[in-house]
Amino acid sequence: MAFVERVFSGVQPTGNLHLGNYLGAIVNFVKMQQTHNCIYCVVDMHAITQGVEVWGGPAELARNTREVTAAFIAAGIDAKKHIVFNQSQIAGHAELTWIFNCVARIGWLNRMTQFKEKAGKDRENASIGLYDYPVLMAADILLYRATHVPVGEDQKQHLELSRDIAQKFNNDFGDSIRGHGFADGLFFPQPEPLITGPATRVMSLRDGTKKMSKSDASDNSRINLTDDADTIAQKIRRAKTDPEPLPSEEKGLETRPEADNLVGIYAALAGISKQEVLTQFGGGQFSTFKNALVEVCVAKLAPIASEMKKLVADPGHVDSILADGANRARGIADETMRITKDIVGFIRPR
Repeated sequence: MAFVERVFSGVQPTGNLHLGNYLGAIVNFVKMQQTHNCIYCVVDMHAITQGVEVWGGPAELARNTREVTAAFIAAGIDAKKHIVFNQSQIAGHAELTWIFNCVARIGWLNRMTQFKEKAGKDRENASIGLYDYPVLMAADILLYRATHVPVGEDQKQHLELSRDIAQKFNNDFGDSIRGHGFADGLFFPQPEPLITGPATRVMSLRDGTKKMSKSDASDNSRINLTDDADTIAQKIRRAKTDPEPLPSEEKGLETRPEADNLVGIYAALAGISKQEVLTQFGGGQFSTFKNALVEVCVAKLAPIASEMKKLVADPGHVDSILADGANRARGIADETMRITKDIVGFIRPR
């Protein structure tokens, strides 16, 4: 059957969004809405998988959920044309996860590398949620029968699991699916990865070999989306560099991680290639380049920071955006669950 093309993407409300989150994901979300029918979900149910000592408790979760929503809107996502909501408002995410738990196989989950990385050596003490969250991720996507999902390298394995679950459900319940009007026996699509071009990998301003992260002890290692113009300028001017001038060719960045990082940030924010940046600044001193980088960073990020602060200061308005999005998402999700329950054989009120 022909599925309605729909993009689903979820972002965890981990708090303290930074330039890496913006260039690695949010910029592409804004672009995608020009060409696709998009559902953007703040996945607050995923956020609690590692235990309260990691996610920080109820007040922090609520605050972080609103902050991610504010970042979406401030960066240019249109919540009226597309759907923006938080996962926990739609019961279908949990309901479909249970059904998929009975379709997925232990061997599939045992191959998930992220669980091994996040659980570390003390796997016996990890939560069931941390082990099972790839199934919840499959439910997130398939609840809306999404056909495309933008994914980074670390999520490709999870998307493949979503495809496996969709295929096995269709195979297991093929006769019932056909009996409910789907002649080809396909109810869930096998979602495809959405290639949005090379995502910008933003590294720490203090160490060009490490990813920019909110968990870094030094606030000077990252540019937060809430930083004002003066703070952005200060952090960039203090960013680690090396004593050599910028090279004129991209090959010259290969052994210079800090230089490569700053050039990459400039290129991503300005919408040009690294080589174009080096053509303009190659051979010059870092001080000159950093001044130019400050200008482009402030031009792009300061308006976002300003709008985010306004939105976060008005939680009722942010909550109304999420409620409106949830109402529209629920219309899709409830229809999926109604048919899924019929296919499985659950008796529902008529």
